[in-house]
Parts: sequence; C-alpha cells; structure tokens
Amino acid sequence: MAAASCSSKVRLATFLLHLLGCFSSGSCSAQVPLLLWSSDSLPPLASPAAGHITSNDQLTSYLAAALGSGPRTVLLFLQDKLSKDDFTLFGGVFGNKQDSAFHNLEAALQSSASSVTVPALEWTGSSSFPALFQETLGVSPVLVDAETLSHLTINTSVNNLLLINLPYCTGSHKSCKEVLQDNDEIIGNVLSAVKAKNVPYTAIYTGLQPSRVISEASVSDQSVGRSLLATVEADVKVPIMFNVSGNPCIMLWAQNLSVSLSGTAQWIDFAAGTPSLDRSMCNATHSLLVLTHPTNGSVLSFAMSQRFYPVSGRNWFTLDSVQLQSGSETVSFSGSRGIYAPAEYSFHCQSVSSFKDALLVLNSTNKELSESRLNFIDFQIQGFSLANGTNFSYASDCAGFFTAGIWMGLLTSLLMLLIFVYGLHMIMQLNTMDRFDDPKGPSISVPQSE
Repeated sequence: MAAASCSSKVRLATFLLHLLGCFSSGSCSAQVPLLLWSSDSLPPLASPAAGHITSNDQLTSYLAAALGSGPRTVLLFLQDKLSKDDFTLFGGVFGNKQDSAFHNLEAALQSSASSVTVPALEWTGSSSFPALFQETLGVSPVLVDAETLSHLTINTSVNNLLLINLPYCTGSHKSCKEVLQDNDEIIGNVLSAVKAKNVPYTAIYTGLQPSRVISEASVSDQSVGRSLLATVEADVKVPIMFNVSGNPCIMLWAQNLSVSLSGTAQWIDFAAGTPSLDRSMCNATHSLLVLTHPTNGSVLSFAMSQRFYPVSGRNWFTLDSVQLQSGSETVSFSGSRGIYAPAEYSFHCQSVSSFKDALLVLNSTNKELSESRLNFIDFQIQGFSLANGTNFSYASDCAGFFTAGIWMGLLTSLLMLLIFVYGLHMIMQLNTMDRFDDPKGPSISVPQSE
C-alpha cells in the first residue's frame, strides 16, 4: 500500500511539473492539455521536453497502441474549453490543495493503475477529438451522463466510446471555479457509476478548444546573441467577453484594471485573473458588465447606454458610470463626459483614470470615499453592435488628432515663419542712394556775409 501511494504521488507530481514546465516555454500555436488514466495498464509515454507540442499524429500512434490491444470502454470527458492555465489558476498548484477545483480528477489520477499526461496537444479544430477517438475505436460516441450511465448496460466484449460533455464558464452566471468544481463532481459521479458496474475503463479528459491562447515570440525567429535594449513581448491577454445565448454582447480588454478604494495603498487589478461575469446583462439600449474579483470578491461594474442623436444623425454609446464595490463601501464614477463613441464602434484609450487627466469623475461627496481611485491602462470596451464576433469593431480613440506636441510644433513653426516674413519685408524696403558727392569736382563754396 505504501508503494502504491508513493507511485501515485510521483505520477501527480510529474503531471504538475509537466504543466509548470510548459509555462516557461514559448509557443505561438493553440494547444489543449489531455489527461488519460485507466483501471488497466497503459503503455508508457516518454516525458515531453519543456515547450514540446504533441502533434495529432503522435497522439494517434499512442492511442492505437494503448486502445488497440482489445475491447475497451473509453470515457471521454470533453469540456467546451480547457487550457493549462485552468489547472494553475484553480487546481491549487501554488496555493492550498484544499482549495482545488479538481479533487475527483486528482483522486482518479492517484488511484488509477496507470496514467498519462499530455500538457500541450496540438489543437486543429473543435471536431478533431471526437473524430480521432471514433476512428481509433471504430465505434460512434454515445452521449451519456451520470444518471443515464447508471441504467445503461455496457457490453465489455466490444469497444465502447461514452461521451460526457462538460461546459465552461464563458457566458455563465457562475464563476470559472464553480463551473470547474461542478464538472469535477460530474467526473466523480461518472467514475463511481462505472466502478459500481465493475467495468474496466480508460478515461480521457481534454477540451474542444483552448480557453486561453498565449502568443509568444518564436525562438527561431529571433537573432541569436545579445541585443541591447531588447524587450520580450508580454503574453497576449484574452478579452473579457459576456455572451447571451452564445452570441457576444459585451467585450472589454485592458492591460491593467487597477482600483484602490478609500485611499488605501493597495491596488487591485481585475485584469490579472479571470473575474466572474455574474449579474451582467445587455439589450438593445443598455449594457451592464459586472466583474467580480475571484479572490477578494470586489465588484467593478461598467454601465453603458446608446441613444440616437439627431444632430449627428447616428446612434452613439456612452459609458455612463463605473461603480466599485468592496464590502459595504460603494463608490461611483461618471464617464459620460469623455468616454463615448459611435454605437457601431468600440472605445479605446491608452489611459483612463480618475485622478490624472481624468475621464472618470467621482460622484461621491464623502471625504473618505473621495480618496478612491481608478486607473485603466490600454483600455478598450464595446457594449453594442459586436458584429465581428470575437473581435472589436473599429476603435474610436480618446486621443485627439491635434495633441499637445503637434500644437507646440505648429505654433513654433508659425512663429519662425512670421520672423522670416518680417525680416524679408525689412530687406525689401531698403533703398540705394541716387545722388553722390564728386570728390574731383569743384568744392561747394558758401559765401559769407559781413
């Protein structure tokens, strides 16, 4: 028993090390993780080097060796979206293990006879995985859940492919952690139902598509050696998107969404994690994006509206207010004066703050709350007319065409031009003398009167 426990801990540690190793590598292609475990033995899979992306051909070769030896019952847990970040954010890798959203998954990996981890699997399309397993096993997938599985008779003399679809948190009224915890509970119930039937199984957990795509510079495209003043491009963040019935409704992106309540020195960045979108809503005239911080429960709300302006003959949307709530304290900022754009456009600004060149104006007269601050860096938001799906529409930028530098250059050039014209005018007014004294001629005598 001690040896089995030690072996399971080694497998779990290897799984976590594989995930962490992939974060230190650079990759520009979309990828999803894949976990495979079985009640029977599986052929070994060589540990991939950090940054290695397993291709579909490599996975197909391994599945042919792992599942082609005899009749297999395969449980395919297929989540709508899944990335390595989900394990590090919600798996308790760096924090408290009791706070993990994958209790049943970790327990299944530890108690299985053998398991295989593919941290980075090449993703080519949402339909690639069901087709891959269907081709490998030669059977069509059967969509089941824990309740129907308990009444289902499984014939172990033939191959069986049981498909369990799992949702993801995009557009959900629950936080990502709560959705993953519900999915983990479904995984535990399905495994319990299969074990109750004493059916040998092979389970696979992966995603239809990645939940986060990280784009980094490729090493092969960079020059080898030292380069002065070189910077590494930061990871590209995924925009925060609120969907209604599967259609995008509100989209927001920012490098930083930093807030400070009641003048505290501590700043909270809502763009650092994956905030919950509960209580968000949108319709034809009003949109409300509510971001709940996953750690401290602070709430940041963006209220937008659109209306028709007869003077311009078009619809415009405005960011009416930004509300910050932490505990019992709530403070509101007005943004209708400077944050607006045509309804079919998005709004973009390099810096949106409430204290320097303020576009957000505090509405509270409370002296304590007057110290609250907002600071958004590289801010872009769109609450209406998201016709491009997952992309922002054309951006209306807050920076005017005539910036301070342009005005200084124009005024300086105009002053220099005036000096030049005045000097040229003075030179052109100079006249030469038309009469001269002749030194060789008789001198002019002036008679003197006595």
